[in-house]
Amino acid sequence: MAKAVQKEELAVKLDEKDLLILKQLQQNARASVKDIAASINLTPTPVHERIRRMEDNGVIKQYATLVDPGKIGKGLIVICYVSLREHNKIAGAKFIKTVQSMNEIIECYNISGEFDFMLKVVAEDMNTYYDFHVNKLSQVENMGQVQSIFVMGVIKQTHQLVF
Repeated sequence: MAKAVQKEELAVKLDEKDLLILKQLQQNARASVKDIAASINLTPTPVHERIRRMEDNGVIKQYATLVDPGKIGKGLIVICYVSLREHNKIAGAKFIKTVQSMNEIIECYNISGEFDFMLKVVAEDMNTYYDFHVNKLSQVENMGQVQSIFVMGVIKQTHQLVF
């Protein structure tokens, strides 16, 4: 099975100050370097350098705005388990490329077990999801089985890692 663009990842050495910076940025990505520096007893210059190093090393992948899908008319969340018919590198890469182009899919994981991928899909409502499922997802080349699980409510959703 083709792996989703995964290089062998080496852990980056982070000290206690780096972890404190990351914790603050996870809580508020708009926090100023000056405010972070004051809270961890460093001056702004080394904090800025540490943030830049963590960005360069890929520890900090991006800064994002978390949007409530329901507030923008995307109130239906669906988890789709997908299995492919063929399991080779080319077929997997084609599937991944196609999934990355579909705006309805906001997360995709290569998983083990009965299915090959888990997708998180957002849609306006059941009719919109049905249209996506029938006219887009099911039409993907090499598509095997798709199982849709409808989210009834979000109990916990976070982007914050604990160190």
